[in-house]
Amino acid sequence: MTMATEKDINEQIAWAKINTDVLRSMENPRPAYWVTVAVCVAMISVAVFAEYIQYTEGMGYANLNNPHMWDLYIASFVFWIGMSHSGTLLSAILHLMHSDWRKPIYRFAEAMTTFSLLTAGLFPIIHLGRVWNMYWVLPYVSDRGHWPNFRSPLAWDAFAISTYLSASMLFLFIGMIPDLAICRDHGKGWRKKLYTVLALGWEGNDRQWRHFRKTYLLMACFLIPLAVSVHSIVSADFAMAIMPGWHVTSFPPYFVAGALYSGCAAIITLFVLLRYFFRFEDYMTLPIMEKTAKLTFAIAMVWTYLNLVEFASIWYGHNVYDKELLIAKATGAYAPIFWSMIFLGSVLPFTLAFRSLRRHMPTMFVVSILLNVGMFFERWMIVAPTLSLSQEPHQWDVMWGSVVEWGIVFGSFGWFGLLFLIFVKVFPSVSMYEVKEMVFHRQRSAGEEDLIRMTDHTQPATETAGGEESK
Repeated sequence: MTMATEKDINEQIAWAKINTDVLRSMENPRPAYWVTVAVCVAMISVAVFAEYIQYTEGMGYANLNNPHMWDLYIASFVFWIGMSHSGTLLSAILHLMHSDWRKPIYRFAEAMTTFSLLTAGLFPIIHLGRVWNMYWVLPYVSDRGHWPNFRSPLAWDAFAISTYLSASMLFLFIGMIPDLAICRDHGKGWRKKLYTVLALGWEGNDRQWRHFRKTYLLMACFLIPLAVSVHSIVSADFAMAIMPGWHVTSFPPYFVAGALYSGCAAIITLFVLLRYFFRFEDYMTLPIMEKTAKLTFAIAMVWTYLNLVEFASIWYGHNVYDKELLIAKATGAYAPIFWSMIFLGSVLPFTLAFRSLRRHMPTMFVVSILLNVGMFFERWMIVAPTLSLSQEPHQWDVMWGSVVEWGIVFGSFGWFGLLFLIFVKVFPSVSMYEVKEMVFHRQRSAGEEDLIRMTDHTQPATETAGGEESK
């Protein structure tokens, strides 16, 4: 269906067509969907093979040693935790602000949060080497009668991430209940049985809607401070240390801004893919893409400002180690990564300031991927240079990830992609009931404006979609 206006969504779209389009997307995606699934499976296979080598031959194949005991795994962990924040956090904030343009896209953004957290949780386990000891980081008393060290930021991570994952999954599920009832009423076979269980007996009566609205609003209010606190706690993994480049008080807001930045870029990437895979041109429209791109640009400028604040505080400070580390980042072995981070994270976002580029889907797809490449470099630049150039010169050593490490990191993107593609195939990726509300309110507003013009001759004439002046 061709868009007749520059609205966020076509006001003339029929409610029945909304159900038909979304339900059809779960049954009949384009062939490119299945090609992407195959690519994700191949990427996961690479990671499984790399993990097998690391598990059987030892952590030496991952180039992990003293002082490089973290490196690529923890950088990837921070990247995926950051990726998770924009979905649920922006959905909750925009819901409280009554921003209608979020309604066609918030469902897949919230799903992105859940699967990013599930991907991030793999890296501390892989990093242990002895994966069967993963329960050591969980906050419970062990059989030896000792509790975990609650002064350790890693224990804080276990608390924060488990809480955020649980809350995000609950927020996603609650928001889907009315749509699951629609799927139940139209489903067949195993799908109907699944949706019947998940719909929780939803009938759409007034009492259920009132409780649903209150619960969803309460969860949105709860998730906003939780999301901010989670990435602030992740930043404490570094800020609580005395290593050069890490002991920085601006890390909590810097990490939160970086999380929003990478998450918004990922939303644009998934926006373009879903729009093409499932023929959602009537729902994921150019005006919504523009708003998302503008938001990404604004967050990019905030992240750039906080980056410059960190550089300035180090340069004008009195800590010799921090200053030497900053100079080494810009001129040493990691300089190509550093300047790539600066270009991709702070210069490339200015392409989002041009309307013609914001409305060109292939360009936005490429730009969004490059933005997240820059944010991955940023996480790498937080971890690797500090471990390479700490306070003790006898431990200085430039470190690059091994083939095994890169194989596992490469496969993590396939793991995330496969989980996400399975979700959008089984569950509706566009919120049907909220899009219907959006169309209804727009149609009612348009009808009220037409009635005012018919009864009030002082209203000026307007232009129709064809450009002629209405009489």
